[in-house]
Amino acid sequence: MLQLAYIRDNKEKVVDGLNKRRFAKAAEIIEEVIALDDQRKSTQAKHDQVLSESNALSKQIGMLMREGKKEEAEGVKAKTADLKTEGKELGEILSNCEDKLKELLYLIPNVPNNNVPEGGGADDNVVVYEHGTTPELPENAVPHWELIKSYDIIDFDLGNKITGAGFPVYKGKGARLQRAMINFFLDEAIKEGYVEVQPPIVINEDSGYGTGQLPDKDGQMYHIGEENFFLIPTAEVPITNMYRDVIVDVKDLPVKHVGFTPCFRREAGSWGAHVRGLNRLHQFDKVEIVEIHHPDNSYDALDRMCKHVQGLLEKLGLQYRVLNLCGGDMGFTSAQTFDMEVYSAAQKKWLEVSSVSNFETFQASRLKLRYRGDDKKMHLLHTLNGSALALPRILAAILENNQSEEGIRIPEVLVPYTGFDMIR
Repeated sequence: MLQLAYIRDNKEKVVDGLNKRRFAKAAEIIEEVIALDDQRKSTQAKHDQVLSESNALSKQIGMLMREGKKEEAEGVKAKTADLKTEGKELGEILSNCEDKLKELLYLIPNVPNNNVPEGGGADDNVVVYEHGTTPELPENAVPHWELIKSYDIIDFDLGNKITGAGFPVYKGKGARLQRAMINFFLDEAIKEGYVEVQPPIVINEDSGYGTGQLPDKDGQMYHIGEENFFLIPTAEVPITNMYRDVIVDVKDLPVKHVGFTPCFRREAGSWGAHVRGLNRLHQFDKVEIVEIHHPDNSYDALDRMCKHVQGLLEKLGLQYRVLNLCGGDMGFTSAQTFDMEVYSAAQKKWLEVSSVSNFETFQASRLKLRYRGDDKKMHLLHTLNGSALALPRILAAILENNQSEEGIRIPEVLVPYTGFDMIR
């Protein structure tokens, strides 16, 4: 959430940044925020003045009664009663103004970093790096949704029977390969200094608001009505919320966590080849890295996190590219995001497998996640997170790009985890 002081001090920058995002009526909404804040301030001043006058008159009543000036005391009582009524009315106006202001601030996305390119959608994202070459597949190569049937390693029909579309069942070597990737990704993160956590996969509403999933992604999250809980869309949410309302000691920075969780998203997408098979699911597994940094260091951290993800893709032997997302394609909370995509040789398309983002102070403002600076004042920290990695499309690319006449070759780094080097 953007801070009011930042909006006031950087109004033109905020409007320009929101326009870069293609955020509708940015200037009008920012003016409305400032006007509401002005109203809040003036109402607060009047409310404080009325309460001060009321308290001062209340003290006079006792003195007048002790002096035998009952009639004068009754007059002061009546005036005090009027002031209390006025104070109550002003309090209600103030509370209503604060609620409207908070609701409006929750609807405003983060301001993009200066290095975020202009653009309205995916076609305007900028490729900043490419690695690897497209594998040569046999003439009878098929996409992964055909391979999984041939080798009986993932069953979508069974998942549909148990739950519904978008909830696959991993079987045999498919399940073991899935588990192997999870353990490999966790081990690689731990080598890089990340501390592993196993967070809950169900969150409360405060956690959803804390990292910005609410109210922005309300319709995309699975809601548990009676308890007002939500199934997590990513481990970023519970892990980052571990530090809600926390003042982090500077000597404990950076904070680095990794966690594996299942993830749940209602928006599995429309019909078509781009969402077939593992390309888009309602439930999927993901290993997430989360970092908390001093503002001076967060963009160096973003670069290192991207390189960590790239290293995983190279160890898996996958062709990939890195995209700097344009303003119109970034997530609501992000100040800058780099996407990593792997190339699916069988589908002949790029598949997003990781997003690594710096949120700057946007989440920390909601979370009240702070540190005490050298000036002895409280300042907001920067939060970052990245997929390292999301499993479904990685699995799809491994299956498709490593298919041969003999079977599907397992990447060498995963063999110690799977216990086999081929799926036949």
